[in-house]
Amino acid sequence: MAWTKLATTAELPAGALIEVEHGDGYVALCNVDGEVRAIDGACPHQGGPLGEGALNGEFVTCPWHMWDFHSVTGACAFNENVRVAVYPVRTDGDAILIDVPNA
Repeated sequence: MAWTKLATTAELPAGALIEVEHGDGYVALCNVDGEVRAIDGACPHQGGPLGEGALNGEFVTCPWHMWDFHSVTGACAFNENVRVAVYPVRTDGDAILIDVPNA
């Protein structure tokens, strides 16, 4: 894995959730009170685009069927055995870098 720039801090202000294409898939980036977090962009339920959903506190809500995933652990709010991948994030200047496997 390698650090890859997926967005800038200007694209992700506090409270924002965005979808970013990476390889053959998507990553959902969110800014929770100034902390940038990254999770896999596909809901494990039916593949809904998590980055097009809503950020509710620390949870990302899938726009298709309202499944919630914790932005730190990736765990589903109602079943911790259902998870999405969570990726390390760092900033370098205004660049948001994610340590995500190449798709």
